[in-house]
Amino acid sequence: MRFAVTVLAMFCLLCGGASGKEPVQQVRLVFVGDIMLDEGPGRTIAAGGDPLAAFDGALRDADFTLGNLECPVATTGKPLDNKIFSFRADPAVMRVLKGRFSALSVANNHSGDYGREAFHETLQHAQGAGIRVLGGGRNLTEAHAPLWLEKQGLRIAILAYNEFKPRSFEAGANWPGIAWSEDSHVIADIRAARAAGADVVIPFMHWGWEREPEPTERQRQLARLMIDAGADAVVGGHPHVTQGADHYRGRPIIWSLGNFVFDGFELPAAKVGWLLRLTVDKKGVVAWDTLAVRMDESGTPTPLANARTPCGKRGEVAPGLCGAD
Repeated sequence: MRFAVTVLAMFCLLCGGASGKEPVQQVRLVFVGDIMLDEGPGRTIAAGGDPLAAFDGALRDADFTLGNLECPVATTGKPLDNKIFSFRADPAVMRVLKGRFSALSVANNHSGDYGREAFHETLQHAQGAGIRVLGGGRNLTEAHAPLWLEKQGLRIAILAYNEFKPRSFEAGANWPGIAWSEDSHVIADIRAARAAGADVVIPFMHWGWEREPEPTERQRQLARLMIDAGADAVVGGHPHVTQGADHYRGRPIIWSLGNFVFDGFELPAAKVGWLLRLTVDKKGVVAWDTLAVRMDESGTPTPLANARTPCGKRGEVAPGLCGAD
């Protein structure tokens, strides 16, 4: 209910109101957590199914939609010997991502599961589907480059980093890979995005311990550093469970969105994730809320009815809860 009221208020601002002032320009962003399209979800797609069908409207409704692609999409490469779980999705899965996602982060601990050749192939499949990639690239410079989103006169910079092993997936000066979360690099990237004219800067983090319902002190410390450096919000994932939300200096931190499309978990909390909606303007985040999703045994998500999940708006000192009463 609170988000609906906020949206109505924002609509009035966009109309300019009776004051005759220039309309406030705003952009709507959607973030989702881990998208793993191997195994159960991959079998669903191969059989002609669509594990994202229930969220087609929500994914397409935003100006820009982003998620974390938790697997390479390739036919090349071989699984690494030192990993317990290795994923690789068939390129046919791109049909369920195309048109729904503006960009996908590859800054995670599974992007390199089948080696650099498969990682590079993943970048090519994303490009072929019209989906941009962040948090990774053909070299270190590309991996750390912001994803620039521009609309309504706003320039939004999204940065993505991984800090969960193996670090061998990190990009180098002359080889492909992901952006590693080194504090000094992250802070420098945020400041550089601001200096380059970003109105809004949002880091999209792959961090924290798996299956832990609360953020670690490391997450808290880094989130504060990023906001002090100029981030307007911090969005996280990786733990495979949601971890709540906070405000720091009036800016939202969503610690973990949990899973979005993923199978193989027995822990009930790992079968629930959030879809995050953010509305931003030149001053940062105007309002945000989360929608709960539940995954079935095959990893397919559907809306979780009657769930109250974190939400907030500018001027509030702490997040509230929105959803069905």
